[in-house]
Formats: sequence, C-alpha cells, structure tokens
Amino acid sequence: MAAATIKDIAKALGLSVSTVSRALSGSGRIPEATCARVREAAESLGYMPNRAAQILVGKRNSGFAGLVLTDPGYGREDSYLGSYISGLGKGLSESGIDLFLSAVAEGQSELSVIRNIVETRRADGLILGRTSEVDPRVAYLLSVGFPFVTHGRVMDDDLAHDWIDTDGATAFGEAFDLLYALGHRSFALLTIEEPMTFRLHRTDGLLAAIERCNDPAVSLTIATSPRYDSGRRQVVIRELLSGPQRPTAIIALFDGLALAVLQEAEQLGLQVPHDLSVIGFDNIGSAALSRPGLTTFDSDTFEAARHSAQMLVARIADPDAPPMTRLIRPKLILRDSHGPAR
Repeated sequence: MAAATIKDIAKALGLSVSTVSRALSGSGRIPEATCARVREAAESLGYMPNRAAQILVGKRNSGFAGLVLTDPGYGREDSYLGSYISGLGKGLSESGIDLFLSAVAEGQSELSVIRNIVETRRADGLILGRTSEVDPRVAYLLSVGFPFVTHGRVMDDDLAHDWIDTDGATAFGEAFDLLYALGHRSFALLTIEEPMTFRLHRTDGLLAAIERCNDPAVSLTIATSPRYDSGRRQVVIRELLSGPQRPTAIIALFDGLALAVLQEAEQLGLQVPHDLSVIGFDNIGSAALSRPGLTTFDSDTFEAARHSAQMLVARIADPDAPPMTRLIRPKLILRDSHGPAR
C-alpha cells in the first residue's frame, strides 16, 4: 500500500494542502486544535514526511517561475511558443518575478525535472504546458502543495487546480457548421496519436456538431499520425487525399497539420478551396502567409500566457484560495482555404 501524502490528509480532514503542510511543520498561524487534528490524521494514515514537503513549507523567495520544455518538437513546429513565452514573461514581470526555462534531457523524465525544481526551491511556481488527459505532473504538484497553473485541462475533475484553456470544442463545432453550410458532407479530421487533452476536446466538439445536424449524408474520416513524425504525417495525408472517398473538407487539429495538408494537396494537383477546404487552429504566423491563406482559429496566445502568469502569481500569494479557471473562446479567422463543396 502506498504511503499517505499531504493531499490524503487534506482530503480526509476537508482542509487545503497548504494548511496541512504548515500544520505539520509548525509554521504559519494555524490554530493548535487544527494542528492536533492534522497530526492525529497523519499518524492514523501512516504519513511519512518527505524532503519536498519539508521544503515547500518554507518561504517562497526564489523570485522565479519555471516552464519545463519537454517534447522533442516543442517550439520547432509550433511557432506559437515564442508568443507564449513572451506572454508568460510579461505577466510575471508585472509582479517582479522572472521566468526560467528548463529543458528535459534525452533519457530524463519530465517529472524528475519537476521534482528537482520543487525540492531545490529553484522556483516559486510552475507553468505546465501540453496537458495530458491523465497527467502525473498535476497529481504530483497537488500532492506536495506546490503552486502551478496548467495551459490546458486534465480529465479528472477531482484534481482541482488552476488552469487556462481554449474552448476547442466550440471552435471545432463552429468549423463544422461553417463547412456544412457551404455544402460539405464528406469530412475528415486530421489529428495526433498523443493523448493531449486538447485533442479530446476538439474531437468531441466536432462529433457533437455532426450529431446535432442529424444528417445521414455526413461522413467523417479520422486520420491520425504521431505529432512530430513528419514522414508518417505525410503518408497519412497523402493516403487521405488519394483515396476513392476523398473528403471535400479537412479540419486539422492545429495549423501545422493544416499547412501540411495544403502542401500535399498542391503536390497532388488539388486546388484549395475548389477541390478541398481546409481549416486549422492556432493562427500561427505562417497561417497568414500560406497560399491560399489558412482559415483558422485565434486564441490570442500572448494574452492567454499572460493570464496564466497572473494566475500563478495569485496562487503563490494565496495558496489557500479556491482554484481559478478560465476558458477562452477562440476567434474564427476567415481566409481563403475554405469554400463551397465541389
């Protein structure tokens, strides 16, 4: 049986993780009656203090917030990373906090890097990107009471924490409605294999929109490839565009995939949007420069990151505050990659 954590004690007593941590360490203005309850529960549950928990009850005075970069392609294909980092830096600097970036070396786990940051107190809080449907980083940081904000959500509602996200479900429903009104009935969703939560929400939004229209003539093909395997992606897109049931409209999970579709379509002699409509998501810089210009969704990456930083600053200042969440409605950017069905 796994040893009890501070989170387990907090849940059993109906207290915050921060309150339990301070009660166990004897720091902070915690009533003695509460401290006694916490100590009794800790003993009953078999709690053993660890180094991370002992460090966390100290004063937050590093003056830094961290962002861990882990994916091998993080920032290589997704040009929004520059805007995201700029927004984080802006939001943190407004409160006198500096941003540092930590890269995960090959063969090293991201969670081990995060543990090291927590235990060495190199940062007062963390920003987590690339949130997965099941994310061990979130569970760990909650268990030790370390301040953090995620860009995206996890699927476990019991892991209440601060997050900011874009409403991909609504956006993909809007994309379907736009294309359906233009006569499209044969659709494809180009997505990734990795279990990122944004993948799930956007897919659900598209499926819900198809179900709402209740038109048996509508068909959907879901084509999947690894996120950073450009060779496999090319094969998947080419198969999608060369098959006998080629869709008339493709909605891509993000702009990088949509731009790859435009490239493959050109090589196959297909005209966009005459033969094929394409819609992406993110509004990265190259989306406006493509030919034709890519129709996509803009979630204002800079401002989303700035708000994430402000959330983190607030969490550092008040560890016991209720969780803060924000869902941003992306704006549809109409360009020239969509049109009436052929």
